[in-house]
Amino acid sequence: MFKNAFCRKSETTGNLLLWLVNIYFHDRFLIYYSGRKVTLSKKDSLIKGTIVLAIAAFIARFLGLFQKVPLQNMLGDTGMATFNIANSIYFLLLMIATAGVPVAISKLVSERVAIGKFAEAHRIYVASIKFAIFAGLFMTALLWFASDYYATNIAEDKDAVLAIRALAPALLFFPVIAIMRGYFQGRQQMMGNGISQIVEQIVRVIVSVGLVSLFLFIGISKKVAIAGATFGGVVGGIAALIVLLFYWRKLKKQDSKDQQLHKTNDKKLEASESLTYRKIYAMIFKISGPVILIAIIVPAINFIDSSTVISLLEGKLGYDGAKEMLGILQSRAQPLAGLPIIFSIAISQSILPIISSAYAKKDQLVLNRQTSLALRMSILFSMPIILVICIAAEPINGLLFKNTVGTSVIIYLTASTIFQVLMMTSGTILMGLGQFKRPMIHVSIGVLLKVAGNFLLAPWLGIDGIILSTAISFSIVMILNLSYLKQTVSYTVLGKKWIGTIVSSILLIGVGYLIILFNESIVQYSIDRITYLVHSLILGPIIGILYLLFMIKFRVITENDIRHLPGKAQKVMEKVLRIINR
Repeated sequence: MFKNAFCRKSETTGNLLLWLVNIYFHDRFLIYYSGRKVTLSKKDSLIKGTIVLAIAAFIARFLGLFQKVPLQNMLGDTGMATFNIANSIYFLLLMIATAGVPVAISKLVSERVAIGKFAEAHRIYVASIKFAIFAGLFMTALLWFASDYYATNIAEDKDAVLAIRALAPALLFFPVIAIMRGYFQGRQQMMGNGISQIVEQIVRVIVSVGLVSLFLFIGISKKVAIAGATFGGVVGGIAALIVLLFYWRKLKKQDSKDQQLHKTNDKKLEASESLTYRKIYAMIFKISGPVILIAIIVPAINFIDSSTVISLLEGKLGYDGAKEMLGILQSRAQPLAGLPIIFSIAISQSILPIISSAYAKKDQLVLNRQTSLALRMSILFSMPIILVICIAAEPINGLLFKNTVGTSVIIYLTASTIFQVLMMTSGTILMGLGQFKRPMIHVSIGVLLKVAGNFLLAPWLGIDGIILSTAISFSIVMILNLSYLKQTVSYTVLGKKWIGTIVSSILLIGVGYLIILFNESIVQYSIDRITYLVHSLILGPIIGILYLLFMIKFRVITENDIRHLPGKAQKVMEKVLRIINR
């Protein structure tokens, strides 16, 4: 039934994301079905999927940051602490509600598509949607009725009760959204996922900021205004679901056309029907059980911070000071520190079906090459963003928020994301290889280290101890993942190029410091935010350009890396490479 549905040429549409992708690529990625195997013409599907998802993720993250900036200015750091307490418990329950099923769907669907079992892939998807509906109903009720106990007795913020309940209905929609995204990912149809993320964030921002502005303007309490901010997530979820249903309808129409052009073998249909829901759920939960523990580490760490920071720092800072520090951590530092991992998330989503497909075909050469490429891309793409944010942390903080309080928190947390980047990518590759038990153990160790680190380091180092415990947790999981992956796949990340990467980073930090000193002596305006804006606009592009030049000069980025880029980008980079190496 689904022959050629997955393997068809990407169509040009009028939306912005696809327009950007089509402009960026000189040659399109053509995925087509030929005989019994899927062939990728000319370009690497990992690069394609990564670029599509990275553009979407960057826009979505930017919009998410854009949401928190006006909210922080209107609600303050203490109000944002309440907002983030609600979001932390919500995201944790969302991960549990989906139970790792989207990852399982992506893996199971991609494996069946690779060997031509398209009807089975569809049947797995239908079974998963039914599970998502049930899980969403259950988790919505749980979050609604448990909100009072959690906010009052664990997070120690009674104002969060209303905010949690306003967000609870989003759990009715997002499990289904997650399943649909997992299915599209398994069939390597990334456009619907990307557009739905962007639309979701646009609607979320408009509704959240609009309701807060309205409530504060007419004199309603800040507690109700915060609930209005969290309710934006519900409306954003509805918008995302509508977009995904649109793309699902398009995919279904294409499936019908392909069914008419290519009659499906009756035996294959009978085989898919013999795949009962009981068997499907057994397969899904065999994978998703460990996956939920693997994927839960970031929401779990945010939940741990939301639940413990106030109580752990209250003795040092007082209740109001501790709550303000939680707001700085989760409303200023975390959104900015989340920007470098955009490419890691995109790479992880793109690499899973590719690794699963290659592993199903026992193609060791593809496994080695794609694993090395994914890990290397994670580092090379995330490093410039980490460096820019760390070097320009003070002007960025002053530009976006009311003041520059918490600049050191932004720097330390952003620097630690280098461990998170490799942790996420290596964990996804292990899942693609069907290795779930060991990564599950690694993540469990990481979460335990985070809890222990908070209680041991926070009384001693304050908020820096909270960040240090996060860095320790991510780094240990990363080391364990990479060590275990080496037993199955022969990969290299940067090899001897680490030296050039470290030297380039040190030079950039030095250059950035000199630029800051120069800016402070030359560029000063009567309005602080204009000064911060000018400083940010000067620092960002200079550091970004110098990063590229230094990495080429020290041969971290070579001709071999450039060959993986698409048409026009490859030609531009080849010219840059020749100029620098003269």
